[in-house]
Amino acid sequence: MSISLYQASVGVFVPFLENLSGLLDRAAADAEARRIDPRVLVAMRLAPTMYDLGQQAGEANRHATVACALLAGRAPCLFPTGVPDLDELKSRIATAIAFLRGLPKDAIEAAADKPVVFTFKNGTTRNFTGRSLLLSFSVPQFFFHVTTAYDILRHAGVDLAKKDFLGPPRELTLAWTSAS
Repeated sequence: MSISLYQASVGVFVPFLENLSGLLDRAAADAEARRIDPRVLVAMRLAPTMYDLGQQAGEANRHATVACALLAGRAPCLFPTGVPDLDELKSRIATAIAFLRGLPKDAIEAAADKPVVFTFKNGTTRNFTGRSLLLSFSVPQFFFHVTTAYDILRHAGVDLAKKDFLGPPRELTLAWTSAS
């Protein structure tokens, strides 16, 4: 059996980016209710050597868009540099979602065995197949950063629960095929 790469990439990244955007909405409402400068939340981190909330959201966007762009054979979308506020983070997530939805499904589906090269921020590269990039690197990286963003907000006292991280129940239609 094989799994649809499009559903395992765009079909997973988009709903969880939407959930992340919802977490940021909750953070903004919490900051307003508690009269906290929202920039304090964006700058929060769980440990001194970890990325802050803004960087965690940025890395979630980056891993989703770069992975899908590599699978589709397209250039990834680029995001502005600088320290974003909550509204800018939400705007960047919306841009990432629109980019992912605009990628050609057929190109992503055909990329399972395609060689792709992931370039790290420091310029180092790592070779993958499309399938191994997605399943062993990009999806875990994406969920690490989304989870850490959620954890930062929980640690900051924002009233969130696991259902806020997971979002509403969805029917995920995977294209399963049998090799028999």
